Amino acid sequence: MIEGILSRHKPVSDQMEADELRIILGELRSVIDGEVYGSVVEFGCYVGTTSLFIRRLLDAADKTRDFQVYDSFAGLPAKTREDESPAGQHFEAGQLSASPSQLITNFKKAGLAKPIIHKSWFDDLTDEDLPGAIAFALLDGDFYQSIKTSLKLAGPRLSIGGKLIIDDYQSEALPGVKQAVDEWLRQHPMRLRVQSSLAILG
Repeated sequence: MIEGILSRHKPVSDQMEADELRIILGELRSVIDGEVYGSVVEFGCYVGTTSLFIRRLLDAADKTRDFQVYDSFAGLPAKTREDESPAGQHFEAGQLSASPSQLITNFKKAGLAKPIIHKSWFDDLTDEDLPGAIAFALLDGDFYQSIKTSLKLAGPRLSIGGKLIIDDYQSEALPGVKQAVDEWLRQHPMRLRVQSSLAILG
């Protein structure tokens, strides 16, 4: 199923490699097959690079599962000291900006139902913006504070058997991601696996 989806469709941006998409969809499929209770969420969706593939797998395997995405759509925030790296100088505030309408257009072009879209900085989200239970969360916030906040939001809501996937954990250009994840794990021990640039918790 996953290989069929990947072979039939091309990503709408270069923000995720095919091998990473394969890993993400594989982890989502394991959650579906395990009948883990809760919603599927994505923190940092940009124009839908990964969201479209998540929707395709849900349509094929678990059509009624709730799917919600969160993004400021204003691009990257300002870096903090945790994000500084000689390899990451091209990541600047405002880069990777998009709009909800671009995301919706990409879903319409693909003939897919759009997810529930939340336009907000992660720090401004409230309990009412989050589902009560999360089965699968993809965190793609790029910077330390974004990952720290999305872990704080998604982690306590993760169902037994659920998965947290964090992009760029192994990225030399985005060191704040690994620092935020490692700090979270010291306070909330979970099983960690690393595949490609992804940290897989749970």
